[in-house]
Amino acid sequence: MAVGLGSRQAADEEARAEVEVLNSRLEKTRILNTKLAASLSRLEGSGKSVQEAIGPLYGNTQRLQVLGTNIDGIISAIERIRQPSDIKSNEEDIIRKGPEKAGLAAFLSSVKRVNKALSELRQTNLRSNQQAVADLTRLLKSGNTQLETHFQKILQEDSRPIEPLHFITKDKPFPTLSQDKTTRLGLINSYIVSASRQSGAAPGESLMLQVYAGVRGPYLTATLQNLAAASVNTAKKKTPDALYRQGTNGMGTYAKGMEGAFLAEYDNICALFSRDEWGKVFNLTCQGAISELARTLRELNSHIKANLTTDCYLAYEIIEIMSSLSSSLESRTGELKPSFAAALKPVRETGKSSLAELLEDTRRRVSTLQMIPADAAAVPITTETMTRLQTMVDFLRPISSIMISIGDGGWRATAASNNSSDQIPSLNSFDVGADGKQIFAHYSIDTIDSLLTALEQKGKPLLKGKQALGVFLANNATIVDRMIRNSDLQPLLTSRMADVDKWRKNGAQLYTAAWREPCGHLLDVQYTNRGSQRPPSGSAAAIDSAAILKGLSSKDKDAIKEKFRLFNTSFDDLVAKHKSLNMEREVREMLARQVQQMIEPLYCRFWDRYHEVDKGKGKYVKYDKGSISAVFLSLS
Repeated sequence: MAVGLGSRQAADEEARAEVEVLNSRLEKTRILNTKLAASLSRLEGSGKSVQEAIGPLYGNTQRLQVLGTNIDGIISAIERIRQPSDIKSNEEDIIRKGPEKAGLAAFLSSVKRVNKALSELRQTNLRSNQQAVADLTRLLKSGNTQLETHFQKILQEDSRPIEPLHFITKDKPFPTLSQDKTTRLGLINSYIVSASRQSGAAPGESLMLQVYAGVRGPYLTATLQNLAAASVNTAKKKTPDALYRQGTNGMGTYAKGMEGAFLAEYDNICALFSRDEWGKVFNLTCQGAISELARTLRELNSHIKANLTTDCYLAYEIIEIMSSLSSSLESRTGELKPSFAAALKPVRETGKSSLAELLEDTRRRVSTLQMIPADAAAVPITTETMTRLQTMVDFLRPISSIMISIGDGGWRATAASNNSSDQIPSLNSFDVGADGKQIFAHYSIDTIDSLLTALEQKGKPLLKGKQALGVFLANNATIVDRMIRNSDLQPLLTSRMADVDKWRKNGAQLYTAAWREPCGHLLDVQYTNRGSQRPPSGSAAAIDSAAILKGLSSKDKDAIKEKFRLFNTSFDDLVAKHKSLNMEREVREMLARQVQQMIEPLYCRFWDRYHEVDKGKGKYVKYDKGSISAVFLSLS
């Protein structure tokens, strides 16, 4: 028990000792906190004092920094403002030297710097810079003028007229600008276009377009001038009545030269200018050459009009040549078609009017014939008219286009040939399904009908009798038929040959009408109710002429004799007339055959029955069957 009590006391003492230690430490901590608080208070006081002392110094320093920055900016701005003003003295020497002495690259760089400086000066809008702006403007204008002059000079170096025949005959392409010149010209043009845009000029209004066209346009005109003159000179004829022969005029060579020169020029333009400028520059450049072409075509058109019946083919050839040229250039460049159409218009109108004029000329020439050959020979106008149609086939393409434009039968109307291409075409005259060859066939038949109708009207009062008129028509119709079949007209008119053949048939009918008279003398009266005179039904060999005559009265025999006599007189006259007429071989054979078919059967029958009337003396029966057959053979 005593031991337990002592242990508890010892533990209590130990606990009290620990509490005292803790209290002691707490006291030290409190004292330390008090000191720290006092130190912090002193530190805050010192901080306030420092802040109060340093604050004004910091604010002043910051304001000084802003001021320094602003001063630096002002100095820099002043330098920038002064720099454009100073560039005048730096660039003036280069610009005064010009692009040739200074070099194009250095000159362009100098002009570009002046242009840039001028733009910056204008943006400042400072009154103090007005003099500098004026000086730089004059300097820039001088530089641009020198560039334009240099551009023109470079172009002129390769713009001396050339001899186009050298390139045409050797099938060589026309010369273009060299690569070096193209590069230099391109640099100048690019700068001028850029400067124009900066100055507010409208797109496509670059002065270089005018400069280029002003140099290259006269070059094209002068290069092609000899070909234009040759086209006019080759149209002059030594023989006034000679028909124009295809390819004898210089227009084909002129067109080849124009195509070659224009395409070469288009290549130059594409290398120098932007795509949106190609068309405008090309049209401006070619304008002079096309104006010269239009003048040449007007002069040729006057010649064609004055010699329409012989030189209308030149109009057709020109239409084809120029249409091909226009299509070719349009496919390559997309330009010039309206210009070519306007230049070609007079010739095309003449080509249209020529169709009706040629028809009228045919009628007029026939009506003015002073005489028709008495032997009914064909007249030269028939051959001339068919030669004209044959020649027209050589120009079928342009004639077909004309035919389609005026419409089938349009040549019959007096106003059809005067329709202007500037007028709105009617639906009748614009037949998209029209066949030019078929319309030409119709025109050819109209021409032939007009010719033969006019010849018939002319021949009626001048030729004696239907026999001569028939031969006259048949002769002319045969020449027409022959000249169709022996030429390129044949495939075009195959379906219309019946229209030609009817004239031969009409002529044959007129001719054979005269042979009805001897036929009438070979007709007799037979009485079938008289057994003794009933005609036998067997062959001619079975006919007994003597027996038949024995059954006739003296009056009937005299009538038979008279019939033979009248037949002989009429037949001999017609044979002599036949042989006196001038017939084409085909006509003579045709008419001889028809006459034989008319007369011979009747005569042979009549001879078989009545040849014994003069008992073989030949007083009345002049021809036996063999001799009359020989006469028919002699007719052909």
